Amino acid sequence: MCGYRIEPTDGQPDWSKVPELKVDNVLWLPDVGIRMTQQICYDEEKLYIHQTAVEAQIRAEHTEPLAQVCEDSCMEFFFCPETDSDRYFNFEWNLKGCLYLGFRTGRENAVRLQLEDPKKLFAFRGAKTAEGWEIFYEIPVAFVRLLIPDFTLQPGTELRANCFKCGDLTEKPHYLSWNPSTSATPDFHRPQDFGTMVLA
Repeated sequence: MCGYRIEPTDGQPDWSKVPELKVDNVLWLPDVGIRMTQQICYDEEKLYIHQTAVEAQIRAEHTEPLAQVCEDSCMEFFFCPETDSDRYFNFEWNLKGCLYLGFRTGRENAVRLQLEDPKKLFAFRGAKTAEGWEIFYEIPVAFVRLLIPDFTLQPGTELRANCFKCGDLTEKPHYLSWNPSTSATPDFHRPQDFGTMVLA
């Protein structure tokens, strides 16, 4: 399993100094050349996320709450605290800021979280780049504590996590992951395949 060290930040991150992890395990379909990287850092109040895709043809059709953004060009981050490793959040975004968000133990056992203004709550920003697209967002500790009351961000905290890129209805359908999947068929909802992230 892959591991990642989440560095602290004082205020808004300087992304040029934050280590990248590579979402480059090609799963279930032929390799079409699409790739993704993710950077994460933290302070006591938030996790800061930056995801970047190398993807020439971008699909971003969905806009409604809890739409199936996995059909669009989509980047995803699934994580759970080590102290509550049976349940995890899944954040799934397209370029327009349409979010599919769940809190679950697996594919079938899920609470879908419909929020009034997720782009504002998570400070979402998205933009096209020379090679594809990128998004930035923030996950407040206060939000996580609504469902996991003892959640904290401090040195030594561990997260179980995985990062994904997909696009079911894109011009070039694809599935990518940070930690490899042991499923024979498409399924990202497998906590047993998550890697470990440790707060520095």
